[in-house]
Amino acid sequence: MPITYRRLSRAAFLMATSTYLTVTCWALPVGQQPDQQNNSPGSVVRRIGTVKSINGPEITLTPDSGPEISVNVQSNTRILRTAPGAKDLKSATPIQLQDLQIGDRILVGGKLGDNGSIQASAVVVMKLSDVEAKHQQDLQAWQTGVSGLVCSVDPSAGTVTISTACFPAKKEVVIRTTSATTVRRYPPNSVKFDDAKPSQLSEIRPADAHYSGDQVRARGKRAGDGSDFTAEEVVSGAFRDIEGTVNSVDASSSTVSVQDLLSKEPVTVKITQDSQLHQLPPEMAQRIAMRLKRAAGGETPGPGNAPTGQSPAGAPSPAAMSPQGDNGGSRRPSGAPDLQQILNRLPRLSVNDLHKGDAVMVLSTEASAGTGIVVMLVTGVEPILRAAPSASAASILTPWSLSAPAGDMGGP
Repeated sequence: MPITYRRLSRAAFLMATSTYLTVTCWALPVGQQPDQQNNSPGSVVRRIGTVKSINGPEITLTPDSGPEISVNVQSNTRILRTAPGAKDLKSATPIQLQDLQIGDRILVGGKLGDNGSIQASAVVVMKLSDVEAKHQQDLQAWQTGVSGLVCSVDPSAGTVTISTACFPAKKEVVIRTTSATTVRRYPPNSVKFDDAKPSQLSEIRPADAHYSGDQVRARGKRAGDGSDFTAEEVVSGAFRDIEGTVNSVDASSSTVSVQDLLSKEPVTVKITQDSQLHQLPPEMAQRIAMRLKRAAGGETPGPGNAPTGQSPAGAPSPAAMSPQGDNGGSRRPSGAPDLQQILNRLPRLSVNDLHKGDAVMVLSTEASAGTGIVVMLVTGVEPILRAAPSASAASILTPWSLSAPAGDMGGP
């Protein structure tokens, strides 16, 4: 759900600085290796955290866990600056205490004093500015990545084949993983990227007769025509798609009951601050409906058989939905329009904007306790449901849009 990611969350920040946890050659004097079990005065310890304040040679450190710690930097303390993602200190460069700033991440090693402070022998620094720059690079990588519904998985070959949602036409992409690829998965009750846990390809569920397939997003490098993709990171999740009409809205609990057209049963979903709610402009809904009809009839959509007209104020032009139209930068690298980015330009709705009888398409988490959490809910979809009653929200709204490091591009 493309939430504009305006700040680096604590969880994402800690993940970005996880290199500290793997660095083993940080510069402690020979024979002074940290004893994490011994916190008595004189013992050698190390702490990881964020610089809260600097007063002369004293740093106040806010550790990732536990109370604040005073760090005393001495004249012989080694201070090294390392880059985000570094696996060792081979490329680290020496810096001075005055180069440190509030917000920097540091790893401190040294002896524990009588008052609980640390007499630092080594400080490894990851500058906040470096982390933010790396984060922006990652955002761009996600934007130019791939996403779609899982068609097949081959854990032994390390591949996942997905069907991208360049509606109504679709394209299969083979995502290739390596030993260096990070694989994570959303828990059943969360749509927050920070909640995604380490996973493996065998946990990804492909489509079958009863399931449209897990949703996957990957960042990495494309090859050739884009049908082959080598992933640096893969995130997957099981999400339910619902098409139907609103039965009732409970604003006090932020829940909505939807009559599912497929199952003929009411489904309750919960709207959170991470949920994306949008109303599709009528012209855009008609455009999508026409494309779906033509696809079902085997026709190739083109500009000659597309309706013209003005969009509502503030809404993208219907031409944005045509491969030949100008969507103002809402195209994927392959040239196909990205509905997620187009929707992101529209005004956001709230639960109070939903009414009984509204036609909706919903992507939600799998309901672990009877109620799924809304990932994305789109109203104004009556023409789409009439044109293609069997079209799933997952196939049209994918890539799903989560509170991921996704900026304006949607997706994990």
